[in-house]
Amino acid sequence: MAPKVLISDKLSNAAIQIFKDRGIEVDFRPELGKDKEALAEIIGNYDGLAIRSATKVTAKLLEGAKNLKVIGRAGIGVDNVDKDACSQHGIILMNTPFGNRITTAEHAIAMMFAVARQIPEASASTHAGKWEKSKFMGVELTAKTLGVIGAGNIGSIVCDRAKGLKMKVIAFDPFLSQDAADKMGVEKVELDELLKRADFITLHVPLTDATRNILSRENLEKTKKGVRIVNCARGGLVDEEALADLLKSGHIAGAALDVFAVEPATENVLFNLPNVVCTPHLGASTTEAQENVALQVAEQMSNYLLDGAVENALNLPSMTAEEAKVMGPWVKLAEYLGSFVGQMTDEPIKAINITYDGITSKMNLKALECAVIAGVMKKVNPDVNMVSAPVIAKDRGIQISKTTQDKSGVFDGYIKVTVVTDKRERAVAGTCFADGKPRFIQIKGINVDAEVGPHMLYTTNKDVPGIIGKLGTLLGENKVNLANFTLGRAAQGGEAIAIAYLDAPLPEAAKTALEATGLFHQVKPLEFAVA
Repeated sequence: MAPKVLISDKLSNAAIQIFKDRGIEVDFRPELGKDKEALAEIIGNYDGLAIRSATKVTAKLLEGAKNLKVIGRAGIGVDNVDKDACSQHGIILMNTPFGNRITTAEHAIAMMFAVARQIPEASASTHAGKWEKSKFMGVELTAKTLGVIGAGNIGSIVCDRAKGLKMKVIAFDPFLSQDAADKMGVEKVELDELLKRADFITLHVPLTDATRNILSRENLEKTKKGVRIVNCARGGLVDEEALADLLKSGHIAGAALDVFAVEPATENVLFNLPNVVCTPHLGASTTEAQENVALQVAEQMSNYLLDGAVENALNLPSMTAEEAKVMGPWVKLAEYLGSFVGQMTDEPIKAINITYDGITSKMNLKALECAVIAGVMKKVNPDVNMVSAPVIAKDRGIQISKTTQDKSGVFDGYIKVTVVTDKRERAVAGTCFADGKPRFIQIKGINVDAEVGPHMLYTTNKDVPGIIGKLGTLLGENKVNLANFTLGRAAQGGEAIAIAYLDAPLPEAAKTALEATGLFHQVKPLEFAVA
């Protein structure tokens, strides 16, 4: 059955056609973005939801989104989406961070010119029939110092454009390396240094706990007298009350804002102050940007629903379509390994340790880790997936650790998963053969070669004659057919294990019969979600 996508905001016809061309059923209902009750009534029918900013994706809405797998936001900001609720419900949240970065950067530069030359006020005055040539004395950008807070996707473009304007560019960004700053041709500084030196300050960071009110009253007071502030990033980065006070005092010469703490901003303490330029969140509002993000979100959602590729996800490691093809079997293996130890463990799990050997150590480890955790947590919650599993594990206080190592055995690569409880550690390792089929290769330190099937049986016993015959006889008597069978032992006469691939789930009567022999220390039916 073809996946179904709902578009609840305005998206271009070209984006809609992308879904159709990829064989995805699509419903274009832009009126639903402002009708939460109507949206809630039908959201359960869809695998994907494509939105802009009008649709509010709340935890309550997602309670009814039983089939929803992915939400695609055409744009950068996801303030209108409850990200934590998406993760808890196992829904991937994607955005399109690159489609409007040039447009937003250009708007910041335009706002800088506007506040430097008081263009909006001069325009309004001229339209009013006044000719106040001497009133609007501006400043040049050339040779001025621009302080850029956040030198990422958009900030880096602003830096480049500002250098073209012959400005001196300094940047504060904790994630900016010295090498990257050198290549950009900007001076990397700490925040206090930027505040002290900059003639213009422009912000290009997301709104997080770390960046909220980054231009607080205290920091605004540290700025150079006559500074001009530009914010085309997110409302809440600047203390608006403090900014208004410092504008009135003359310490800050001007401000240009495209974003506000409360939007839509129909009233604000900054409105109608001299030399304050305000626009209604227009950073991404160009024809080119709107088309780019619409096309990008359609491609990303299609790639995920059809091929499993994860691009620009905010709550799951990204994995390109090419990576998905190569890693697909390994992701399934990681989930099977987690599921094996999860099903075998009855006590509360304290930690999950993952070892990546050989070729697996060079793969997308975060994606493999999420798959392992999903497998482990399925015993707790059968509906868990790679998105929701890390959230559940974190809530339960489970510690996750990983080790990478060069090829250490006969296999090109393998993954080993160990769970730790108060009573014991339990480990299983696996690999993928050339046919792409995952195999269990080691259980409890004992080497095996077991193909993974949907219905399996795991047993442990002392290595003595007659065990295999008894196992086969009792399974036959209970009409259980073996598809595959493997066994191994630690040493002759020591502990031995067997793992069987069954054609159907093990009947309770067969389990009881095996346990009644007294020959088996453990008889454990296992189920795996094998497609």
